[in-house]
Order: sequence, then structure tokens, then C-alpha cells
Amino acid sequence: MKKSNLLQLCVVLALVFIAGTMLGPAKSNSSTADWQTTLQQRLPLYGHRNWIVVSDAAFPAYSQIGIETITANQDLPSVLNYVAKAISSTKHVRAAAFVDQELKFVSEEDYPGVTHLREEINRAFGKSSPSSIPHAEALAKIDDAGKTFRILFIKTNTTIPYTSVFMRLDCGYMTDEIESKIRDAIAATNK
Repeated sequence: MKKSNLLQLCVVLALVFIAGTMLGPAKSNSSTADWQTTLQQRLPLYGHRNWIVVSDAAFPAYSQIGIETITANQDLPSVLNYVAKAISSTKHVRAAAFVDQELKFVSEEDYPGVTHLREEINRAFGKSSPSSIPHAEALAKIDDAGKTFRILFIKTNTTIPYTSVFMRLDCGYMTDEIESKIRDAIAATNK
């Protein structure tokens, strides 16, 4: 076989291979099952002071040990709804949720769909809407908590800024009111 024919055959085979990989059958999204499995495995281990963050696509992966980042090739509301339901179905933890204060100022003109996304984030928590804190404060809380406690980030494919939802896990079988009552009783006995 001539060199030119051999070269042509190699080019054709390479193109067939590339086309086959691009046009092949769609693969199932294993990352969906993987992130859900990871969440279900971590949730029983987590307690108060652990965090779960459902983030937008641009959120960085931390290098700190104890802060785990996984991806979900789904939109933020879908992932957040799943995570919020998983947390609320446990007896041992509940979520204190925070969103970036900057989200209030992201305009529909600049990011179509942001108004609906804000509504979906609030809807995921029912009657208890997330608190709003500056982005830098949310990151500081994560940085501080990550020094001692595990944090799970679930990155979504949402591309609207400041849409990450930070969930600090608290004790599920004690309310803030009961905790305050206990602290008040302790303080009264120390007087």
C-alpha cells in the first residue's frame, strides 16, 4: 500500500472514531445518581455544625481537607429541592439556610430567570425562608467551619451569580427556643 493511501486510511479511521464518539448513544447521567448517593451517605454522619452547600456552576472547589465538592449536572432548584427534602426527612438535623445578600440585586435584565430562581430557592424551605448575608460573610463562615467540621458542596449547572444556598446543619430534635431556654437556665444558676 502506498504511503498516501495509508495516510488517507488513517485520516478516515480517525474521523470515523471521532464521529463515533460524538454521535454515539447518549449515556445516562451517572453524576445524578452519584451526587444523590453521596448526599445520602454523608447525611447520617453529619450533625450540627456541618454544612451542605448547593452552589452555582462557578463556585470554586476548595483545597481544604474536609471540604468535599461534587457535581450534579442539574439546575440549582432541582438539586436544592432534593437536598432540602433529604435534610427535612431526617430526625437528627435541620437546615439553617443562607443565601448571598447580593442575590437581591441581581437583575432580571442581566440574568433572565433570576426572579423565578429566587422564588424557587425560597419555596424549597417552605415557611422558613433562608437568611440573607453578604457573600463574603458566607465564605468566612464556610472557611471557619471547614477548619473543624465537614462541608459538602454540590455544584449545579446554574449560571446565575450569587445563587448558592448555604445550609448549616443544626440539631434536628432541639429548637433554637429550647436551646435559648437551656442557656438562660444555666445563666440563672451561675448568678
